[in-house]
Amino acid sequence: MFVDTHAHLDFESYNEDRELVIQHAIESKVSAIITIGVDVPSSRRAIELAEKYVPVYAAVGIHPTDCADATEADFDVIRELSGHEKVVAIGEIGLDYHHMKASKEEQISVFKRQIELARERKLPIIVHNRDSHEDVYDTIISGGATEVGGVLHSFTGDFAFLEKILLTNFHISFTGAVTYKKSTSTPLIGQVPLERLLLETDSPFLSPTPLRGKRNEPAFIVHTARKISEIRKISLEKLAEATSENAGKLFNISL
Repeated sequence: MFVDTHAHLDFESYNEDRELVIQHAIESKVSAIITIGVDVPSSRRAIELAEKYVPVYAAVGIHPTDCADATEADFDVIRELSGHEKVVAIGEIGLDYHHMKASKEEQISVFKRQIELARERKLPIIVHNRDSHEDVYDTIISGGATEVGGVLHSFTGDFAFLEKILLTNFHISFTGAVTYKKSTSTPLIGQVPLERLLLETDSPFLSPTPLRGKRNEPAFIVHTARKISEIRKISLEKLAEATSENAGKLFNISL
């Protein structure tokens, strides 16, 4: 069984067949899916999906590319939503220095604020990091995020950054991008201890080979898992068991 620790099931691309997508995931041995909020409306929708479907759990938060428009009322709502019984993480939060829709200072402030909420709720965090490695690491440390742990989703970075993250209690997850010919993650995958590794799709984005170019969905996680198992030279079954156990422990999900 697999756990998709990062998907966006509330996105419009699933409006016509969302229930079939979830059923397809179950039939493909996906035992749990965490659907991720990026702002208040998507966080609400994530919880609605978690309430409707047993295998679906929710994360709530304000994404760094959405933080410039966040109001005090929005942060109050996220705090309220984070108390829901099926909310298992605060996320997707972090820093994005590629799109730069908010200043570095504003992004770091919002990141720290949501880390504080995670500590208050005793929930792990799901971290978005784009072109912001050093500040992400520094904020995780200075904000006390190691108190609750979490995951750097869709991991990017070099060996030096990976080594620094692995000195914390954070997990690492990879998407279908690891199946691409030009993937830079291949040499990193074998360096992550098995007990710190997670799987994700980041659906509807980053469909794995051989489905690249199509809308991604949680059922496709097997292609990513198969590639990682080949790189690590372990069986697909062992990888699925280990990563599912890791997800269960980190997010307090019974599988």
